[in-house]
Amino acid sequence: MASICLLQRLLQPIPRQQFEDLVKRLGAQRYIKTFTCWRHLVALVFAQLSGTDGLRQLVAGFQALSPTQRRRLDVRALCRSTLDDANARRPVQWLADVAASLMSRVQHSQRRTAQDAVRLVKVLDSSPFLLKGRWFDVWSARTRTARTQGLKLHLMLQLHGHSPCWLSFTHSNVNDLTEAVLHVRIQRGATYVFDKGYCDYNWWHCIDTQGARFVTRFRSNAALVVEHEMAVPQDAALAGVLHDQAVRFKHKSPRGGHLNLYRGVLRRIYVHRPGHTRALVLATNDMHAPAQEIAQLYKDRWQIELFFKWIKQHLRIRHFLGCSENAVKTQILAALVTYLLLLLHQAAHGLQESTSLWTLLGQLRVKLLAPVPAPGRPRRKPPKPLQTLHSHEQLSLF
Repeated sequence: MASICLLQRLLQPIPRQQFEDLVKRLGAQRYIKTFTCWRHLVALVFAQLSGTDGLRQLVAGFQALSPTQRRRLDVRALCRSTLDDANARRPVQWLADVAASLMSRVQHSQRRTAQDAVRLVKVLDSSPFLLKGRWFDVWSARTRTARTQGLKLHLMLQLHGHSPCWLSFTHSNVNDLTEAVLHVRIQRGATYVFDKGYCDYNWWHCIDTQGARFVTRFRSNAALVVEHEMAVPQDAALAGVLHDQAVRFKHKSPRGGHLNLYRGVLRRIYVHRPGHTRALVLATNDMHAPAQEIAQLYKDRWQIELFFKWIKQHLRIRHFLGCSENAVKTQILAALVTYLLLLLHQAAHGLQESTSLWTLLGQLRVKLLAPVPAPGRPRRKPPKPLQTLHSHEQLSLF
């Protein structure tokens, strides 16, 4: 019976012909003869799953592939200098497009099974990657801030399924709000949840006019006028909701002289936090949802923090295979591609409830090169056992 290795099965959600068309359109492997983008991708995913921390260790582990497995994966023996040059010089756009394609595929697979409106909830945040050292300082020291130095990953997480749906890279000195205003596309009917680092009244106005909702926090110095007090039901009070108010902005031009375009009514919800003396003040343009539901949405914003923690702890983006900016971006994108492949593998085999993503990653690392049955080929039926004839029975040929 034909078999493939587990690594080959994990890479099956990436159609090879579409991948080659993408690479050809971008010109990512122009003048490249042997180490193609596909072989580069296999090496990067292998590095993430095998848990290697350096180029030499990766090359040594990659040689464990048998000649048959290399032929089926369309890879060759890996050279350390070739991989190092590809990480440093090959533009990352081809890998970013692969990640975007996998994001849309994950969302499509979840959309067929999820009928609840929670799938339209998207959480926005960013996470820095601290890059300090002799070789990192060559390019990252110019854009460092008082808190960090290196790169910043801006990411939007779809709450249902915990799958990324948008990402972007900037230097550490770029404001989160600036990147969001310029590059985030607002989807009609969706709910966007973000912290008060994205406090911009004109951006809130843009979200509202495009038919989307947002849940965030007011700043402590926001000048507001209370239109009327809304009743707090008993179940909301038990959930920690203290006040529910309809408010408007008091001034058309806040401090700084910029015109405030938001003239509509907002909701201000005070939520009690256990262990804190000050209440959490939430802002939203959703005037109809229950107050406890709004509070729960902002509480669920913590899922994106857990996502950043998960990929930094369990995937290989703490020790980088190269020190250039291009190599760092390549490795972070490879980690996100690996995460998306794990989600698709988990969904394809119905492991969402029985096996967590961390457990699945541990199993894959142990059995990464283990043979598994090739999909799409029916197994042969086992031969029927020979019948044992008793002494009084006779075998008839007719």
